[in-house]
Parts: sequence; C-alpha cells; structure tokens
Amino acid sequence: METSGGNTISGKPAKYVFLFIGDGMAMPQISSAEIYAEALASKDIKIRKLGFSRFPVSGLTTTYDAGSFITDSASAGTALASGNKTLNGVVNMDPGKTEKFRTIAEYARDKGMKVGVVSSVSLDHATPAVFYAKVPSRGNYYDIGVQLSDSGFDYFGGGGFLQRTGKKGDQRDIFDIAKEKGYQIVDTREAFSALKPGAGKVIAVNETLQDSSAMPYDIDRAEGDLSLSDFTAKGIELLSDDPDGFFMMVEGGKIDWACHANDAAASIRDTIAFDRAIDKAVAFADKHPGETLIIVTGDHETGGMTIGFAGTQYATFFDKAGLQKMSFVAFDQKVLKPYKAETPAAKAKLADLLPAIQDAFGLSYDSLTAVQKEQLELAFQRSMGNKIERSVQEDQYLLYGGYEPLTVKITQIVNQTAGIGWTSYAHTGVPVATFARGAHQELFSGYYDNTDIFRKMAAAMALDVSSGSSVKVAAK
Repeated sequence: METSGGNTISGKPAKYVFLFIGDGMAMPQISSAEIYAEALASKDIKIRKLGFSRFPVSGLTTTYDAGSFITDSASAGTALASGNKTLNGVVNMDPGKTEKFRTIAEYARDKGMKVGVVSSVSLDHATPAVFYAKVPSRGNYYDIGVQLSDSGFDYFGGGGFLQRTGKKGDQRDIFDIAKEKGYQIVDTREAFSALKPGAGKVIAVNETLQDSSAMPYDIDRAEGDLSLSDFTAKGIELLSDDPDGFFMMVEGGKIDWACHANDAAASIRDTIAFDRAIDKAVAFADKHPGETLIIVTGDHETGGMTIGFAGTQYATFFDKAGLQKMSFVAFDQKVLKPYKAETPAAKAKLADLLPAIQDAFGLSYDSLTAVQKEQLELAFQRSMGNKIERSVQEDQYLLYGGYEPLTVKITQIVNQTAGIGWTSYAHTGVPVATFARGAHQELFSGYYDNTDIFRKMAAAMALDVSSGSSVKVAAK
C-alpha cells in the first residue's frame, strides 16, 4: 500500500501513465464536440460521446490560482504538474518567486521512468513548460527552451520554439544546445517516421508550423500532415521499451487558442483531434491492462463558451458549424492578409470577399439579417483601417478581442447561427471535468482541486513526494 497526500492505493503502482490536458477545455468544449459529431451524422437530438468521456471514472476539478479565480495556463499547469498554487504567468515558482517546484515528470524521471512531453503548440509554451521548467514569467521563452534540454526527458514532440535564438536573435540556437545535451532533432515527416525505439533522446518538431510556432489547427491540417495522434503514437513507440515504464503528458493546446478567438468550429475540430490522440493511449492500455493509467483533464475553460444563443433560443444547428472549412487564422493568412496588401483601403469593398467568405465558412451574405450585414460591413471597414466612429474604436476589444475584426465577426455569426454563445476572449473560472481509466482510476472520482491531480498521480505511481517539492532560489 502506498500513500501520497492522503490518497491511498493497493496493489502495484501504475507503470505507464498518460496525462492528457485539453487547454481551455471544460464541459462546454466537450459537449459542443459531442453535439457536433452527432449533428453531422443525423438530425436526432442526442450526442455522440467522445472516447474519453466514456471513461469509467470522472470528476470535477477547481482551477483557481493563488491570485485569481480565473487562472492562466502557467499557474494552472503548475498546479497540475507540481501540486502548488502560484500566480498567473508564473511557471513552477511560488507567488513570491523565491522557490522552485519539482514536477511529477521530474519525480518520474528520477524513479527511472522515461518521460515524454507532446503539444500541438510550441514546446516552450506554458503547459508543456510546466513539466520541465521553472521561470518567473512564462514569457521567458528562451530560458524555458534551454531548460527543456536540461531536463533530460526522453521525447518532446509537436510544435517548435518561439525564441530559438533569444528574444533579440543574438543567443545560441536552442537546437544546438539540445544537440550538445544528446538530443536528436527531427523536423520532417520522413525523419519522424524513421524514428525507432533506441533512437535516444528526441525533439520532434512538426514540419508544418502555422502560427506562433504551433502545429496547424486540425481543421487546416493538410492530408498527409502529422497530427497530434501521430506524435502521441510515436511517443508511445519510443518510450514503451523501458522496463521501468513511462510518464507522458500530451496537450491539445489549440483548443484554447480557438476559444480565445471565439472560433467554435476550430475548437471543436481540435477537441476531436485531441480525442483521437487519447485513442492511441487507450489502444496501448488495452495491451497493458492493470499497468496503465490514463488521465484526461483541462487546465481551465476559455471563452465562456456555451450551448445556446439568444437568437436561436431553445434550438441549435451545429451542422452549420460543419460548413466551416478553415480556421480564423487560415482565413487571415490566405484570404484577408493578401487582400489588404493588394487593395487600397479607399477602394476596398466587402463584396470582393463575399465568395471567399461563403467558401471558407459556408456563410451566405443573402441569408444574413440586416443587423448582421451592418455588423459585417463595420468589421470589414475596421479591418481595412478605414475611419469609423470613435465609440466603436473605444469598444474594439469588446467587439473583436484584439483579432482581425472581419474574421472574428464572421465566426461570431457562424457561431450564433449554430446556437453557440461566448462571454469572453479570455479564460473563465468554472471547474473543468477530469476523466480516468486504468490502474488506480478510482483516485480521480469526486470534486477536488487541480493541485490534487499531482498528488493522485504521485500516489498511483508510488512516488514519494512527502518531503515536499520546492527548493529555495539561490540569492544573486
């Protein structure tokens, strides 16, 4: 019998442990994906459950941090990874930034287990960073990148790096540092596919990076491009040859990014892609029953997403979201940005873009209400930089959240037509759902704090964390 933080297990500890984090994913994101999946297949009023929402154990998890009921990914990730509360923006340090926290991944490594970290966003972003780095600000991307290779973890996969040569481009390349620490860097599909067990320590960066060194949204992923499930499967292949087992964290990071922009279709598609990655872990668990634990949770909710909009009242039409073919980012990059570059603002006309809008979002201008047409025209003028009323300029953030006004207004109309509402372009403070399957799954039932997930994982893995997980920062 092993204990950790009041959690008790009987029998052998979990040998293979997966922690899947849907960034920005709470019940609205999960429920929307389940309604969407069924809406594309039938007109029946029912849901098509995701694989992980069928797990035998589920719970609710609070997400507040040391300074706010609304957390960010750094403080929420720190809670999950180390069991400690901290402030927004801080990675594995206390609120006073005088102590550094030890993470579940580091405990697993020191026990002899292999460790993998996978993310659809950059590998130096907040959520992957909390498993290996300790910095006072999540924006210290270069320092985080250096600490990545210092971790000695066995496998990193997914996105790239935001500051490979530092903020000013005048520091040593992160890749060169990693190679010195024994890492093999692969950044093509061919090199990725060629990786086999025994390859040693690996950093696998997706060949196609879309925005902020992240993998493309799944809605934009080209046929043949690697997916989050591919990086998860490769991690399993490379890590599972160790007799001491492994710990792997996999983040669906762009669920959050899509919700920040209130792009429901992109968020839903990335949630479904996240579920497909979890399927890889389930297939592995089926071959290793009694030894594998899979945990799925979110770090916070993003966007205040809800199922229901005043304009559709008690009805939803999620099949309308299924007409969208690309994310807000892809539309900006492929349609709006080139148009703005080629067209003087004085000569720009919304009519020029209506065919592209209909093709990308399934939105027919003729079907819009007079109010929606007016809103779309206003957003178009704002995107083109034309002068508009001062009151609209002052309300820029409330209207468009800092994104391209035209694109956000298009997705807002699509969402409203489908019956999906939003309250924010930021995070919200509602609890998230946690699901578990496999060895010691019962630990994850109930209503508990995000810091307890660290202790529950430690108990399931028989890791001794009783001496505490922090060290004082040396005085300068």
